[in-house]
Amino acid sequence: MQKNIQTIVYLAIAAVVMTIMGATYVVTEMDQVVITQFGKPVGDPIIDPGVHFKLPYIQNIHRFEKRFLEWDGSPNQVPTRDKKFLWVDLYARWQISDPLLFFQRLRDERSAQSRLDDILDGETRNAIAKHDLVEIVRNSNREFEYSDDTVTQEDAEFSNVEKGRQMITNEILQVASPRLAGLGIALLDLRLKRVNYVEEVRTAVYERMITERVQVAEKFRSEGQGEASKILGDKERELSRIQSEAARTAEEIKGKADAEATAIYAAAYNRNASTREFYQFTKSLETYVQILDPKSTLLLSTDSDLFKYLRSPRQ
Repeated sequence: MQKNIQTIVYLAIAAVVMTIMGATYVVTEMDQVVITQFGKPVGDPIIDPGVHFKLPYIQNIHRFEKRFLEWDGSPNQVPTRDKKFLWVDLYARWQISDPLLFFQRLRDERSAQSRLDDILDGETRNAIAKHDLVEIVRNSNREFEYSDDTVTQEDAEFSNVEKGRQMITNEILQVASPRLAGLGIALLDLRLKRVNYVEEVRTAVYERMITERVQVAEKFRSEGQGEASKILGDKERELSRIQSEAARTAEEIKGKADAEATAIYAAAYNRNASTREFYQFTKSLETYVQILDPKSTLLLSTDSDLFKYLRSPRQ
């Protein structure tokens, strides 16, 4: 009998402990709680941190994040107004602003992510389809900085921006926020993470860029060849001038030397008869060396001055 009483006491204590534990719950700074009774929400959401109470066994708690949450969209192929196809990649930050409405409409975060996909992707597609490519890739009309003076037609087209990427992003944010507010979600921020051409267009753009760069390179190469030809022409002209002046100077020096030599010869020739005779003899020998060789035949008259030393070497 005593053992049965002890067992009943233990069971009563356990029931009391379980009842107390089932009647209390803790809300942290990161949580917000919705209480449901038989599956239906009861009362207002609990957002204040601390220990709170509920009816045990018949009431359940549903916790939701109070912090900022991340949404990372999948890249989608989207056409612009000027028929350019782009891959657009988005990301956003959101928060559960009304946990009761969120629970009623979506139940959990996975359903919320699915609804964010539908709404944000759809509004992004609509916004991009209303604008040209230049509005998506640029934020302002800031002037391009060129490495040369070459300006292509596409550069001229990309220089006129009416709204820009930031304003288009704000438009998507403004249109999507009211739709998400009806789901208990506050859309905090939205950004275009990446914008790129589709493969076919990207290949064509790269080929056009290569063609333009080749044209610029050919222009520089042609200008360089022209400048090189000019430099070579100036060099040849300057070299000819230097050579001409050098030749003229050399001839002047030779003329002066010949004049001095002639004066010396004349002075020596006029000094006395023996000197004149020796001079005539040496000059004749030099002439013989220049005009005679084993393969030449020389015809001279007997009264020729050149024949005189050949005829009578001792004369």
